[in-house]
Amino acid sequence: MPDLEEPAEGAAEGAARAPAPETDAERRRRRAQFLRELNEAKALRERVQPRRARAARMRQAMRMRTFRW
Repeated sequence: MPDLEEPAEGAAEGAARAPAPETDAERRRRRAQFLRELNEAKALRERVQPRRARAARMRQAMRMRTFRW
């Protein structure tokens, strides 16, 4: 059983080396990738569950009709 006073081997290295802050370009790239995958998942759901997807479209249309600018 390891001593409780000694930190784990990787803990000291992780604390000393903080990750660099991501740039705006990296964040936009990750966000674009996420949105592409989200749209792909929504399209797949519409193909797999057409009735549920139609009902969701109808609910969205109703929300848009009742929305006040």
